[in-house]
Amino acid sequence: MGVVRRDGHHQTGAASLGQRAVREVSPLRVQTATIDRTGLDALIVLLRERWSVVVGPTVRDGAIVFDEIDGIDDLPAGWTDEQDAGTYRLHRRGDGALFGYAVGPHSWKRYLFPPRSLLWRANRAGDDGTGDGFAVETPDEHGAMAFFAVRGCDLAAIGVQDRVFLGPYTDPTYARRRERAFIVAANCSTPAGTCFCRSMGSGPKAGPGFDLALTELLDGGRHRFLVEVGTERGGEVLEALPHRAAGPADRAAAGDVIDAAARSMGRELRTDGIRDLLYANAEHPRWDDVAERCLACTNCTLVCPTCFCSTVEDVTDLTGEHTERWRSWDSCFTLDFSRVGPHPVRASTRARYRQWMTHKLASWIDQFGVSGCVGCGRCITWCPVGIDITEEVRAIRARPVGREG
Repeated sequence: MGVVRRDGHHQTGAASLGQRAVREVSPLRVQTATIDRTGLDALIVLLRERWSVVVGPTVRDGAIVFDEIDGIDDLPAGWTDEQDAGTYRLHRRGDGALFGYAVGPHSWKRYLFPPRSLLWRANRAGDDGTGDGFAVETPDEHGAMAFFAVRGCDLAAIGVQDRVFLGPYTDPTYARRRERAFIVAANCSTPAGTCFCRSMGSGPKAGPGFDLALTELLDGGRHRFLVEVGTERGGEVLEALPHRAAGPADRAAAGDVIDAAARSMGRELRTDGIRDLLYANAEHPRWDDVAERCLACTNCTLVCPTCFCSTVEDVTDLTGEHTERWRSWDSCFTLDFSRVGPHPVRASTRARYRQWMTHKLASWIDQFGVSGCVGCGRCITWCPVGIDITEEVRAIRARPVGREG
């Protein structure tokens, strides 16, 4: 998994994962193996038995989204996605690939940091509800979940959010969900036109943080999956499946799939010195150009797998006997998000877009030690007017107007 150091260059390794979410890899008898489609189906069934809910990719409403799955029949077999700025379309593939797509509008953020969650509820103390105090309850509404077919960019995004929510101040809702999650990664074979995870060091191969990782191998009539073990409990799950030890040919074939995906990446983003570049160009005319196109619709922040802005709302009943506190996603693109007193701090679309991109690619590094972008390209695909974060950085880099970084 790649992260960006304070000097704007990449480093790799488990340092990009939250301290409390990393599970050490123990020496295992089986490190890599291969399974067939029957074994893959058995994996999903086993995960359902042990983790209750398995969430994975499926086709719905003209997109590949995440939802609860029961077996391989729910996976997007034979589907791929065509993506460009402001464009997303599904097409049929000429094979039966189960993971022959990039990423859709959903990210795993919605299961670890849900769009709307109940933080606590309180009822007036006393059996008759007339006491002087309140009894406060913190709900725990979700059990363990297994995340199936997590792309490298999304695994990196989970690592970024680990840093946000697990330290130095721990978010209990996120921590509970994160600790219980079993992660099956799926190395990417088919990047979209908006993908640039290679630039961010987060893909197409999944980095540390998975329990198991799959690479789909389509070799003529042989449809199999290389399985890599990332944790001790991942090894225990693999041992319970029908499998065979992987050979050099299997590992070489998996490497070829990942290499081909890296070569076909749709976009790129130069990250060297990017933090200082953006800090030095806060008054660049490019911000005016993008503001003329930006609708401030918040799509980019909603589909982003790392954005974490939220708002809190307290709700009470008319009698005053019961109250609840809810947290919902918010966006730095909304006018009220930066309101202090009667006026917002960032009143213009120009200021709000600049805040989002500079935070994502620069000040995020100061806050959390990593970039807030993993190169998934969702913000480009799902922008109604096709604003491209890689193009905006390229334009500023081509004609910087600020001081030398």
